[in-house]
Amino acid sequence: MDFSEWTLETIREFDSSYSWLEEVRFNWVPQAMHTVSRILEGATLIVVTDSEFSWYGDYIVKHINKIEGERPFIPVYKLCSLFPQVEFLNNSTEFDMLFDMFDISFPNGYIFWYIGSGNHNQYEYIEQDKQSMIWRLNKEIEGFFSLNRKDPKIDIKLIQSFELFDKAISAGLFGEVEL
Repeated sequence: MDFSEWTLETIREFDSSYSWLEEVRFNWVPQAMHTVSRILEGATLIVVTDSEFSWYGDYIVKHINKIEGERPFIPVYKLCSLFPQVEFLNNSTEFDMLFDMFDISFPNGYIFWYIGSGNHNQYEYIEQDKQSMIWRLNKEIEGFFSLNRKDPKIDIKLIQSFELFDKAISAGLFGEVEL
């Protein structure tokens, strides 16, 4: 099944509180499809969040690999866990050294999954990597999945978005969707 069609069907299978995803799926589909494809090729997913949404990075890492799940574990880590000094990097040379370390550590490649407003130095370098999956939380940018961080339901929408992405990984892994 086509990934876009699968996304729409899956959103409609959830209860009506997920209906908002239908409106934003056109920016969600290309990034999610690319990221799922890269994960299936063996790439590692590195989660990066703004400090306000660090809880969400923890949520992703805790829930993406379920012990009782039916699929193999996938490599997902928070950037701050892989390199705790990341907040002290200030220039392109230092970020290049970090990316070199990741190239050595993850021979099948890696993808950044950024969730935030883009107001810190890590975003500047992650945005340049066209492989990244970027979820912007305050600014709508064509081609990026965007949510309004002031939305009173932002936390719920983030969790629902994750649930859809998690199902997309399983659908890709089990051949239920064309990538």
